[in-house]
Amino acid sequence: MIWYPYEQMKTMKEPYRILDAEGVHLYTKDQKLIDSISSWWCMIHGYKHPELTAAIKEQADRFCHVMLGGLTHEPVEKLSDKLQEFLPGDLDYCFFSDSGSVAVEVSLKMALQYNTNQGRKRPLVLALEHAYHGDTFKAMEVGDDEDYHFAFDKKEGVVHIPTEIPALEDAFELYHDRLNCFIVEPLLQGAGGMRMYDISFLKRARELCNQYDVLLIFDEVATGFGRTGNRFVADLVLPDILVLGKALTGGYIGHAVTVANHKVFDAFYSNDDRLALMHGPTFMGNPLACAVALKGIEIFERDNYMSKIRHIEQISRQEMENFSDPRIKEVRIMGGCTCVEVHDPKTLEGFQQFAYERGVFCRPFLNYMYSMVPYVISDEELIQIFDVMKDWFH
Repeated sequence: MIWYPYEQMKTMKEPYRILDAEGVHLYTKDQKLIDSISSWWCMIHGYKHPELTAAIKEQADRFCHVMLGGLTHEPVEKLSDKLQEFLPGDLDYCFFSDSGSVAVEVSLKMALQYNTNQGRKRPLVLALEHAYHGDTFKAMEVGDDEDYHFAFDKKEGVVHIPTEIPALEDAFELYHDRLNCFIVEPLLQGAGGMRMYDISFLKRARELCNQYDVLLIFDEVATGFGRTGNRFVADLVLPDILVLGKALTGGYIGHAVTVANHKVFDAFYSNDDRLALMHGPTFMGNPLACAVALKGIEIFERDNYMSKIRHIEQISRQEMENFSDPRIKEVRIMGGCTCVEVHDPKTLEGFQQFAYERGVFCRPFLNYMYSMVPYVISDEELIQIFDVMKDWFH
């Protein structure tokens, strides 16, 4: 029996069984669905993209996997080189892993050991209220979702603050000598409620991290590759460590990467084995994942995806920005994300099936109805999603 994610198995509704997928569409036995959320935000190129499937097949004809312990291979070397070129600043050192949660764990290990390697005891992490960074233990700890993780006691090693500059400054004043890092989902907080905030907060965070030698970590697992309307928020404010996943491989094979700058890497680079980063996921640098990631980045650049994302945002604003209803608290739009927050979560009960019957797959949660569409979506398909959202309130 399958144990499904984020579900109470006793009361969950029957999941929709997918028989095929192509472009932005999912196919069940009786319905053709526009995937409005890109299978948890990763399928930016859509399904069955011929170049991506060809990249996987071509690599599979050579070999599907070798470990990176004592071995290396061309796809991982090329991907590391490409990321070094593609990413801003001196984010040059790539540590690969098999999921976003694990990549976040690696970033937090780097930050703590960065300090201990230099003889400093800095056990605290600064994080944001309403944060979500994954479901592994340390990722849960820096997240702020006690409703779902009540069974796992919060440790005393994390301080959570709102996205307000006075609160940020107060936290650094109080804790700077104990902080090893400040981890954020930059500009757009995903599973914590599609919350959006201003770049000025991140600019001030960068200044304070510089002042007190606290590492700044951007978790761009969800926001990277254009979702906020920027290639990466790291293009606007440069972190010390950047975490990427989801769209890294276009969703075709699970993979992620934690990218560190020279300052972080140099704290581990030593003749002393004890100062090494002792971590090694079995599937890190998987050749199939690296091959499809390389092809995906090529398509992202060649097909001018940033122009596509700006157009998606333009249509989203035209269709949704002025939409209102007494049950709606706020409509928020940023890049390739649109969120309708309602006052009462009961307002959204039944919406998923309502959308299904009208040819759209969605997955609202709590008070949030949202879209994070594949970037290859047409205007007509995007408008169909928004029409279904608006029709729910009529």
